[in-house]
Amino acid sequence: MTMLVTNIKQLTGVREQSLLLRGEALANLPFVQDAYLGIKDGLIAEYGPMHTIGNRADAYDAVMDATGQFVLPCWCDSHTHLVFAATREEEFVDKIKGLSYAEIAAKGGGILNSAKKVEAATELELLRLAWSRLQEVIQQGTGAIEIKSGYGLSVDAELKMLRVIKKLKETSPIPIKATFLGAHTYPLAYKEHHQGYIDLIIHEMLPVIAEEGLADFVDVFCENGFFSVDEMETICKAAMQYWLTPKLHVNQLNSMGGLQKAIELNALSVDHLETMTARDIHDLAKSSTIGTLLPTAAFFLRMPFQPARDLIDAGAAIAIASDFNPGSSPSGNMSLAVAMSCIGMKMLPEEAINAATMNGAFAMELEHEAGSITVGKRANLIFTKPMSSLALLPYSFGSNMIDKVMISGEFFS
Repeated sequence: MTMLVTNIKQLTGVREQSLLLRGEALANLPFVQDAYLGIKDGLIAEYGPMHTIGNRADAYDAVMDATGQFVLPCWCDSHTHLVFAATREEEFVDKIKGLSYAEIAAKGGGILNSAKKVEAATELELLRLAWSRLQEVIQQGTGAIEIKSGYGLSVDAELKMLRVIKKLKETSPIPIKATFLGAHTYPLAYKEHHQGYIDLIIHEMLPVIAEEGLADFVDVFCENGFFSVDEMETICKAAMQYWLTPKLHVNQLNSMGGLQKAIELNALSVDHLETMTARDIHDLAKSSTIGTLLPTAAFFLRMPFQPARDLIDAGAAIAIASDFNPGSSPSGNMSLAVAMSCIGMKMLPEEAINAATMNGAFAMELEHEAGSITVGKRANLIFTKPMSSLALLPYSFGSNMIDKVMISGEFFS
């Protein structure tokens, strides 16, 4: 079916070409006021101001009136852990009671808790749970998403997770990118034998991942008590032999050189960045690597928000993602992540929306099909409720300002 949307109050995020946005450009969110939008074969076919619409309605099967509504590209969520077997609200309560991350881990919590539950779950159970979560985030406006493994921590369980993600990719109405995060933490059996687990990753996981086409990217949690900078480099170089591009967890708790090594490895993105030195900011700004900020994780963990303003002012390219996971960010609501970017990181609404759409698409290598209102891109679109201004979207952080979500030219329900 073809559709012509008319009387759009503001068509937001229109671009003739896709560009990674940094510095002052991040605040430039082009729009057409009082606009129309044509959709054919699930793609954006044309757009323009209403006074130029002429008799275009004759060329479409259906016409929709969007009076009072803003239309913008769907969110591009470039960092999630959507596949997991169970929530961890008991740890949430433990944190409220004052237990530290180390104390919770000592009780069997943390990443190892999720790994134990994934180990016990069947592939079908994981697929059913992940599919339900995927439907939820699409309804909340996500039109492209990255999903990581990392709660397996054994050859069989990591491959099980990646096969679930592959099945999601094959059936999902939105683009999905898969990331292999076998190096999320060390299993208990390898706590004192790091090389043994790294050997499993390199010699037993990666060859199967490559043979079955299970991943697009590789990730490593580079942090004190997890994977060192050298260990991250070893794993990434092995994965790059199988054409997996690095997208890396760095600088969440410590600045320890992981960011610099990631840049040296030509990482597509470095994610988290709660702990950034002046040198880190400078180095990222001078690189082509995207800094992915995860404000809902900082909020949930009661950590300082990422230094978005310093990064933007330095000229770094930044994206916003949800970090949807059961331990530190149990929400895939990208509208909330955008609001927290404005509230907690002092980003302008235009900057946050660009970071969560155009730059998020770049952070998944999906910039040619998502992230902006561009002729030829997927018609993955957010239709807001009637709004007075774009700023109302992050301002109304406790309200759902999304009326409808369109995926490939069809309204999603």
